[in-house]
Amino acid sequence: MRPRLVATFTVLIVLVVAALAVPLGLAYAAHRANRLLLDRRADATRFAELADRAAREGDRSALVPEVTRYAALYGAAVRIRDRDGTLLAEAGRMDVDDSAATRTALSGRTTEDLPALGPFGPRAVLIAEPAGRDAQLSGAVLLLAPTERARRDIALVWAALALGALAVLGCSTLAARSLARWILRPVTDLDRTAGEIAGGRLDARVDPGVGPAELRRLTSRFNAMADAVSAAMERQRVFVADASHELRTPLAVLSLRLENLLPHLDAAGTAEHEEAMAEIDRLAALVEAMLALARVESGAAAREVDAAAELRPRLAGWREVFAAQGLTLAVELPESCPVHAVPDAVARVADTALDNAHKFVPPGGTVTVTLEEAPEEAPEGAVLRVADDGPGLGGAERADAASRFWRSPDHANVPGSGLGLAIAAELARASGGTLRLLPGSPSGLVVELRLPGPAGPQP
Repeated sequence: MRPRLVATFTVLIVLVVAALAVPLGLAYAAHRANRLLLDRRADATRFAELADRAAREGDRSALVPEVTRYAALYGAAVRIRDRDGTLLAEAGRMDVDDSAATRTALSGRTTEDLPALGPFGPRAVLIAEPAGRDAQLSGAVLLLAPTERARRDIALVWAALALGALAVLGCSTLAARSLARWILRPVTDLDRTAGEIAGGRLDARVDPGVGPAELRRLTSRFNAMADAVSAAMERQRVFVADASHELRTPLAVLSLRLENLLPHLDAAGTAEHEEAMAEIDRLAALVEAMLALARVESGAAAREVDAAAELRPRLAGWREVFAAQGLTLAVELPESCPVHAVPDAVARVADTALDNAHKFVPPGGTVTVTLEEAPEEAPEGAVLRVADDGPGLGGAERADAASRFWRSPDHANVPGSGLGLAIAAELARASGGTLRLLPGSPSGLVVELRLPGPAGPQP
C-alpha cells in the first residue's frame, strides 16, 4: 500500500508543479518575445524615418551607412524597399521570403506579434515597418532580427523553473514518503503483530500511540481484542491442566479398586474386568497427554540445546523395542548438533514419531532416524527426519494428522490418545521450528522437524 500512496501523492504533486511551472515558463517566453518586438520595432521605426527622408530628398547617403553599421553591430539583416517594391538599401543576409511582410508594410500596417519563442527556435524573426505618414507611404522597412539572446534568456529561466520544480518534487516526495509511512505504520504493526499472534506469541501487542487518530483507535481495540483472546485461551489452558491434573488421582484410585475386585470375580466377570482396566489405562494415557499438551502450551522457554545428545539415550531404548517387534532401527546422528529449542523437545518429537512407527510398520520393516545440520544459507539450524516404510497416510490424512484427537479411520482400534502429533507440532512451534508430515518413498511416512540454529529463529 505504501508504494501506491507515495505514487498517488507524487502524481498529484507533479500535476500541481506542472500547473504552476508550465504557465509561468510560457508567460516569460511571451514576455521576452514582446520585449524583443518592442526593441526591434523601435529600430525599424528609425530606419523608416530615414527611408522616408531619403525618398523625399532623393539622398540615400545617410541611410545606407546607418543600415550597414546596424547590421554589422547586431548581426541582423535590413532591407528597405520603396512603395513600388524596388530595393533601395540592404545590409546583412536576409535568407527568408519577405514578400508577405512587404505587403503588410506597404498596406500601412506594422508587425504586431512574433512567433512563440523557445530555447530552440526560431533563430530569427522578421519585423515589417511602413515608411511615411498616413496615406503618403514612401516604402517599407524589413528587419530580420536574431533571437539568440532572447532564446538564451528563456532557456535560463526555463532551466531555473525546471530545477526549482525538481527540488520541490524531491522535497514533496520525501514528505509524501514520510506521510505515507506515518499513516501506514499502524497498519504495518497490525499486520506484524497479527502474524506473531498467529505464530503463537500471544503477548504480542501494537503500539497504540502512532499514526492517525482513527488508526490509533483501531490499534487500541485490536490490543483489547488480543488481550481478551489471550485471557480466554489462558483460562482454557489452565482449566485443561487443572482438570487433567485433578483426574490423575481419581483414575489411580479407580484403577486400584478395580484391581482389588479381581479376586472376587468369577470367570464370567474376568473378561469385563479386563476391558474396564483397558479403558482405565486408555483414559489415564489421555489425561497424561492432555496434561503434557497444557504444559507445552504454557510457553516453555527455548534455549540452545544439543539435539544429538538428547536423541542418543532415547534411541538406545527404542532399539530394544523395535528389535522385539522384528523391526530395524537405522540411526544417523552427528557428534553434536546445537539448535534453538525447548529442552527435551527434540527427544519427545522423536518419541512420538517412533511410537507411531512401531505401531503401524509391519514386522520386517525399517525405520530410519537422521539428524543433519542445514546448509549455512538455509534459515534452519538442523533437520530431524523419522522415516518408515509402513502403510503411510494419504494427502488429506497427513494434513489432519497433527490435529488434536485425530485418529485415522483405518487405525481406530490401535491404542493411542490422538494427541501425540499435536503435542509434537506444539513443541516445534514453541521452539521456533516447524513439523511436517511427508510421504515416504516408495511408501511410508516421513516426520520432519526443522529447528532454528543456536541464535534462534530469524525475524
